[in-house]
Amino acid sequence: MRLFFAEHIEMPNFVFNQDESKHISKVLRLKTGDKILLTDGKGCFYEAEISESSPKQCKVEIFKKTKASKHDYYLHIAIAPTKNNDRFEWFLEKATEIGIDEITPLLCKNSERKKIKYERLKKVVEAAMKQSYKAHHPILNDLTSFDDLINQDRFYDHQLIAHCYDKDKRTLKTELNKKQSALIIIGPEGDFTLEEIEMANSKNIKALSLGDYRLRTETAGIAAVQSVAFLNMN
Repeated sequence: MRLFFAEHIEMPNFVFNQDESKHISKVLRLKTGDKILLTDGKGCFYEAEISESSPKQCKVEIFKKTKASKHDYYLHIAIAPTKNNDRFEWFLEKATEIGIDEITPLLCKNSERKKIKYERLKKVVEAAMKQSYKAHHPILNDLTSFDDLINQDRFYDHQLIAHCYDKDKRTLKTELNKKQSALIIIGPEGDFTLEEIEMANSKNIKALSLGDYRLRTETAGIAAVQSVAFLNMN
């Protein structure tokens, strides 16, 4: 069954908005009687049957609601958007597929991209969530400055910053245990400035190594997401 996303799902009858209704009836050519699957992005799946299919209004009757399982750790990646937007969208897509809870596009001193198209990026995350049959929609924050990020009053079991300078660094293997929360900060192509690293250190954000080689920003992001997922496997 195809998976659709809607933030506010009412039972037992639900009506899609006009854009989604047009997509369902005109593009996908789904008809009355066809079975579909919905998610609210908050952890629930809804099995439904189309009761009316038209470009203006697609109605469904929901006949089953189930709670989906979710990984038992919390991962927040704050990452500088790349100059090439396709590469950043690739990161969002793959990170969502692998499993991530929160993503913050990060504005740093050396950032080459200082603006983002939030609604477009949100659609990338949504599409990846549906493609990978997930019932949990990762939080996608708006572009946030480095200063604002590290001054947030939030608790994590681990706060780590990945950079290319030669300093005493931890690895995810040695730092993280299962079922923990982590904020991992990844900088732009030009790396963080020394001032930013010192600011992070003053907040007890520890230096992180993601391997022996220099990685592109989006590659570093995926390496972090996959490593955390692997460390939490049963």
